[in-house]
Amino acid sequence: MTTISLALHAMATRFELVLHGENRVALRAAGEEALAEIERLEAQLSLYRDTSEIAHLNARAAQGPVRVTPSLFALFKQAEQLHRESGGAFDITIAPLVRCWGFMGGGGQLPDAAALAAARARVGMGLVELDPERLTVRFGSPGVMLDLGAIGKGHAIGRAVDILREAGVTSALLHGGTSTVFGLGHPPEAECWKVAVEGPRHGMERAMAGAPEAIEGKRTPGQTLTTVPLRDEAMSVSAVWGRSFQAGGKTYGHVLDPRTGRPTSGAVLAAVVLPSATETDALSTALLVLGTEGHKKIAGLRLGMKTLLVAGEEDRFRVETNGIAIESSKVR
Repeated sequence: MTTISLALHAMATRFELVLHGENRVALRAAGEEALAEIERLEAQLSLYRDTSEIAHLNARAAQGPVRVTPSLFALFKQAEQLHRESGGAFDITIAPLVRCWGFMGGGGQLPDAAALAAARARVGMGLVELDPERLTVRFGSPGVMLDLGAIGKGHAIGRAVDILREAGVTSALLHGGTSTVFGLGHPPEAECWKVAVEGPRHGMERAMAGAPEAIEGKRTPGQTLTTVPLRDEAMSVSAVWGRSFQAGGKTYGHVLDPRTGRPTSGAVLAAVVLPSATETDALSTALLVLGTEGHKKIAGLRLGMKTLLVAGEEDRFRVETNGIAIESSKVR
């Protein structure tokens, strides 16, 4: 049995790939082709590349319909469906809000009321007209801007996995940073891939049984909350740790609620497990935005979906799970 490890920096994160198989040359070739697909998708989807298809669309779609490639149009249609299913919590038109809050290439800033109102007026999938016959996209007003940051990495991982499968690879683990991971098949001498979820863990006590299961405790970020088994499945984790700023004694994170125009509050981490990495990427963001009130709604969108949500204030948090076990050793 041969093991090949490959890595690539793209989409502002590090992608890593581990492959197992009998033929080293074939494994390496498949892995390199999978990573090349991720590079191609970055060149197509990046908001920050002037030559990308997304940049071209953002610059012209307010003036009239813009034809896009069939694969990109299909991704837009999928994003439109996920937006509808999540009640607007997932929205690829969020870019004006990201810019308004200073998170587009910056560390964040508190916007004034007029700027925030103007940005909110440019957000919403109702402002995006998709023509399936002509494969065109048109914006309903100037200033609309698409940002695939909450679905692009998952989509890229999903396409990379497709390439590995087509090449006959049956055992691989691919991840993009700390956000999305896919376990293809299983590793040698194990039934599944085991992936840790890092987050609050100290002092947990089981609060109640049922689905979603709820656990309460003190928040201590950076320790293992649980380990999730994956076999031909993806898991995406969205969390508020990362980019944030403080103003008026309050911390504002980079994850924005497209419905209110403001940073999410309450939930601090969300994880979703499904066979589709594209869907887990988008729905983990939606679950983080909706928080505990929307957990049941999101968890019911797909048969067999597994979810985990951490919400809290100050030094207290609550963990809700649906199909993801919290090991008894983690509950104290």
